[in-house]
Amino acid sequence: MTNVSGKTKNGFTYEGDYEHANSDRVNWTATYRRGGHFYGMRHGRVNELLGVSTTDVDDAVKDDIESTWTEAN
Repeated sequence: MTNVSGKTKNGFTYEGDYEHANSDRVNWTATYRRGGHFYGMRHGRVNELLGVSTTDVDDAVKDDIESTWTEAN
């Protein structure tokens, strides 16, 4: 499992992790907080990662974590 963390454009911090489900897919989970208070959890999947570098996988997961939270209604 690989850990990731960051801050969304709407001011929430997140801590998450992901693992490879197969050679071209990762599954991730993330916990969101603001001001140290828990606001929620989400999970997701990023596909089509065959041959992608580790750095690019991290970036793709972080982008998906961000969009899942900021675009949710």
